[in-house]
Amino acid sequence: MIPVEVARGDSPVVLGLPHTGTHVPDAIMADLNERGRGLDDTDWHIERLYDELLPGATTVRAIFHRYVIDANRDPSGASLYPGQNTTGLVPLTDFDGHDIWHCAPDDAEIEERRKTFHAPYHAALAAEMERVKAIHGIAILYDCHSIRSEIPFLFDGVLPDFNIGTNMGATCDPAIEAIVQDVCNAAEGYSSVLNGRFKGGWTTRHYGKPTHGMHAIQMELSQATYLSAESPPWTYDSAKAERLRRPLKDILTQLADPALIAKLTPGGTS
Repeated sequence: MIPVEVARGDSPVVLGLPHTGTHVPDAIMADLNERGRGLDDTDWHIERLYDELLPGATTVRAIFHRYVIDANRDPSGASLYPGQNTTGLVPLTDFDGHDIWHCAPDDAEIEERRKTFHAPYHAALAAEMERVKAIHGIAILYDCHSIRSEIPFLFDGVLPDFNIGTNMGATCDPAIEAIVQDVCNAAEGYSSVLNGRFKGGWTTRHYGKPTHGMHAIQMELSQATYLSAESPPWTYDSAKAERLRRPLKDILTQLADPALIAKLTPGGTS
């Protein structure tokens, strides 16, 4: 099984899709309990939501499920949000805090999964970022995510529709952050927040090095914006999704604008 799927394009934008995969090897599936086998914490249908929004965009998609190993976590196991409830490199619970394993993996098994799944995904993503940067002088990673809008174990209240993460502005040029925030703020009928509960996962923080021409921004969407219901069978609502795709397309189109890329390349002005 190849753990990562890459579709190469010639745009300066790379779409990261670390949590859309649902593949779980049989031996690992056997160790999950009934709740874990539901795979509820998938970023359901995100690959479909973003499909063809930006012609020429490169996509890097993890095929494996986050319960196998989470491609958006620090491979060292360090927490992204110290002091807050979250899930780890290999989650022991789901987003509601419930156990998902009959037999949880030990350290040796986690390391094997890191080498087999996590490392190849990031090797592919790093290679595509470097390839795109060689073409354009910069690369912009737009990391695509979604999550249920109400999860008391992780956050209070109802999550905004658009959750933009730049680790407090550290992972991308201010012009990129402003484009995404402006489009989200202007999207009628939607709510948004910048660096709220989700400030950007390990992927955004790891690849976002603006001074080196590597920019990264995370978009965490509320699943209420494009699913019929935030519960099994996690049905894609085409009408909701088409409405949501309009601001998403606007974001990606503006990020790929040659005028912006020219400003962000060495010697340009942003």
